Amino acid sequence: MTGLRPARRMRRKTQAAGGRLRGLPLSTLVVVAFGAMAAACALAAAGCRRAEDSRPEVVLYTSVDSDVAEPIIAEFERASGIKVLARFDSEATKTLGLVQRLRTETARPVADVFWSNEIFHTVRLASEGVLAPYESDRTKAWPAAWRDASGRWYAFGLRFRVLAYNTKRVSEAEAPGRLEDLLDAKWRGRIAMASPEFGTTSGHVATWFVLYGPERAREILEGLKANEVRLASANSTAVRMVATGEADVCLTDTDDVYAAERNGWPVAMKFLGHGQAGALAIPNTAAIVQGAPHPAEARALMAFLLADETERLLAASGSRNTPVHESVAAEFPTCARPDCMAADYAKAAQVAPACVRTASEILR
Repeated sequence: MTGLRPARRMRRKTQAAGGRLRGLPLSTLVVVAFGAMAAACALAAAGCRRAEDSRPEVVLYTSVDSDVAEPIIAEFERASGIKVLARFDSEATKTLGLVQRLRTETARPVADVFWSNEIFHTVRLASEGVLAPYESDRTKAWPAAWRDASGRWYAFGLRFRVLAYNTKRVSEAEAPGRLEDLLDAKWRGRIAMASPEFGTTSGHVATWFVLYGPERAREILEGLKANEVRLASANSTAVRMVATGEADVCLTDTDDVYAAERNGWPVAMKFLGHGQAGALAIPNTAAIVQGAPHPAEARALMAFLLADETERLLAASGSRNTPVHESVAAEFPTCARPDCMAADYAKAAQVAPACVRTASEILR
């Protein structure tokens, strides 16, 4: 038997099986037939999954909220045929966890593209050589204020730092419109903000040192401490504290207030001025990772993220990001850009680590 060729052995097995089946009841034969059909379908489905898995892939690290990012990722996959392997970050450590991962992976990069919901960490990664230059016909006309001079990152889809307030406890007229207004003693015990170590709060605090100078920035932090500011784990937590009456006002981002409004919470906002300067814009940023394992797919994803359609999707999302391109922004009047400070993002990113340490020492 061992000397038989495979084809002859298969015929012998088939004949033996046929012999065993002869004489069985019809119901049993039906069950056997359906079992064979199910096995064939399972094999076909497995073949389909293998075919799908054979699509080209791109690895995306993103700190954008999944409910905002996933529809955009799905649209890219549909349009390009490229499968996106996305890694998100948690709310409490938003962006920072992915940034540290990118740094540890520089010798053997895993990610192809970094899509951040803020700019300060992106600027630092570029200065550390973690991000690669990217140029296209579209980026040649990119607004200078929203791009790296060397093409290592591009900014789009703006959020803004705001003052959120409880509408049952604070009137619109009474709500502070400038950062300095929070230093008034009447706000003692009524203020919340996210811890300065994480998220957009860290970059916001860094801009105070650049805009006001170190001495005045420290005075503002000490004034907030004197007014018994309460620190939260995240911007969304600070907004929840305002909604529940644990605080009357808080520093946060526009998207967190929009989420509170959708929930029916008694929360409204004012764009937060800084001295004679306006509100701080917090853009999304996109960049290709230096040594990206899938360079062609990375360029395709970058082109998609920087397209007008992506800014439209962001503006229409629950985050309601304001487009940086005026032609697209005009389509979304409810996302109108407020008076913004001329923030020096590069300088703020450079001094941010020291500023965050100082803020943490003062506020805790």
